[in-house]
Amino acid sequence: MSHRVTRAVFFVDGSNFYHGCEKLRLSSLGRLNFAKVCAKLAGPRQWIATRYYVGRVPPTGNLALSVDQKKFLGFLTSCDPRISVHLGRIEPRPAKSAAAQELGRYLANLRVRIDRSVYRDLVAISQRYAMTSVMVEKAVDVKIAVDMVVMAGRSEYDTAYLLSADGDLTPAVEAARASGRKVFVASAQSGAQLAAACDKFLPLRREWFDGLFGF
Repeated sequence: MSHRVTRAVFFVDGSNFYHGCEKLRLSSLGRLNFAKVCAKLAGPRQWIATRYYVGRVPPTGNLALSVDQKKFLGFLTSCDPRISVHLGRIEPRPAKSAAAQELGRYLANLRVRIDRSVYRDLVAISQRYAMTSVMVEKAVDVKIAVDMVVMAGRSEYDTAYLLSADGDLTPAVEAARASGRKVFVASAQSGAQLAAACDKFLPLRREWFDGLFGF
């Protein structure tokens, strides 16, 4: 009796997965071979595609970051033709400066006398830098969620592997499972919401990555 081969598609939340791996203190993450990662996770399933999602670093400001991202994405897609890259955006957003806020609180609660002009200067600095600008990834979660659900509805895979710990993707996991697909989540982070929603959560430890770097 023949058994139907289970088709597996990987959805990689690039930034989230990277930061999880960083916490494991893995070196040379730019050389992590996702072809080897996917083959190891898929096991007996037929790995048919890996979709890597990340915000595009704009070629402004720190140009080195943009150049480094292009190099990594080039290496990523060279590992296997089944790997494709899907870009979101990275945009500046105003944010409160934690350092300025802490300085303001420190000065407000200061119990020792310091030079009055120095005190005024420090207060002025905390107020001047109260707001800062941070870069925020946009559209990546939406792209992952839409693709996972649409592809499930089209029966383009039997099993989805989601490499992320982002709880915002929980509804997409639930919708894919409602379509009759299995969903496994793999991450170096805990991802409690996703772990509760998926078929199986696969915690990735430091030693799991042995032999998965380079060609």
